Amino acid sequence: MQQADKQKYLTIALYVFGIIYLIGVPVLMMGLEASGWTWTPRQPEYEQMIMGVYATLGVFLIMAAKNPLEHASLIWFTVWSNIVHGGIMLFHSIIDETERSNLAGDVPALFIVAAILWYLMPRQGAASQ
Repeated sequence: MQQADKQKYLTIALYVFGIIYLIGVPVLMMGLEASGWTWTPRQPEYEQMIMGVYATLGVFLIMAAKNPLEHASLIWFTVWSNIVHGGIMLFHSIIDETERSNLAGDVPALFIVAAILWYLMPRQGAASQ
């Protein structure tokens, strides 16, 4: 894929992921019991905190979509925080059977977002071309 195409798709991905983090995560966490998007047993305080963090990240990803290269550190933060978050959740989903539904919900979603943004981000020398 050409660098110009990657940048166009990166902009689209930032808008899409920003909207998902801002609106989709809260909807999934509040509306789907035991679907891999909530804590079991329910822990509303923690769920609200994570929704607040992801909603904030969503707003900043939408803002970053206007000029992704100026916001590379935010995008890389999103990549790496999703990898770390997904890895921790993967570990706990494997060792704790009450968390297994996360294997079909947020664990793959976190890794997919990280992989897409990683792929679309320009490499060091490519950003200036």
